[in-house]
Amino acid sequence: MNDSKKLAFLGLGVMGYPMAGHLARAGHEVTVYNRSTAKADAWRGEYRGRTARTPAEAARNADIVLMCVGNDDDVRAVANGADGALAGMGRGTILVDHTTASAGVAREVHAAAATKGIGFLDAPVSGGQAGAQNGKLTVMVGGDAETFARAESVLMHYARAVTLMGGPGAGQLTKMVNQICIAGLLQALSEGIDFAMRAGLDAERVLDVIGKGAAQSWQMDNRGRTMAADQFEFGFAVDWMRKDLSICLDEARANGATLPVTAIVDQFYGRIQQRGGGRWDTSSLIRLLRQPS
Repeated sequence: MNDSKKLAFLGLGVMGYPMAGHLARAGHEVTVYNRSTAKADAWRGEYRGRTARTPAEAARNADIVLMCVGNDDDVRAVANGADGALAGMGRGTILVDHTTASAGVAREVHAAAATKGIGFLDAPVSGGQAGAQNGKLTVMVGGDAETFARAESVLMHYARAVTLMGGPGAGQLTKMVNQICIAGLLQALSEGIDFAMRAGLDAERVLDVIGKGAAQSWQMDNRGRTMAADQFEFGFAVDWMRKDLSICLDEARANGATLPVTAIVDQFYGRIQQRGGGRWDTSSLIRLLRQPS
């Protein structure tokens, strides 16, 4: 490809691993870093690319560095640490963070990058593991318009939509809206399916009918039948959803928003964790209705 770039990807979890793979398959020169070297070695065996021992080493000479890690502390360590990405990046390059984190840490890293003449975008994603594997993620971005314009074509390699939402932190704030909406949808879907089954209805037939009307949603289409079948060993883990909802609730306390349903659903997820379901899919909320205690 004529516009091949030198890229680094930091963090090869269930999302980062296939995202970095799409970049390599598109013809970019990709260097990866992961705390577990075994995961990085496995990626190199599957795709064309190189591995690095530290974020700084991976970022050295890269045009754009992308990262997808766990939480605010991970973002700070991988971006700002002594061996972090910013330590290896040059002026005029771009750091893109796909982690779902707080708007505050996004603004913090943006400011640190700016002092070095480096562009920064907070760019959390939605679409789950399947979206990452199929290159169909939705990317919500915060940052400067000029920086976004330079990075957009790279992000499109694993996305169906990449949208600039505003300045630094706006991507993370948009992802918070996404998670707030999902929490409420999943609780309502749980209640509806449980109600249908207790009423003696065929749950799958009910979902097929109401899925053609105003109740239709991604969650209904992709999780309704597995919820009815009591299957949860896949998907987006409850542990991660609780992390995300904690960020939402913290931000709401700061901006004055009221999130009563989100707060209740967060407590429900806490009960799922107490039952050992921290790695179950977020649709496992229905188990609290089937087995109240």
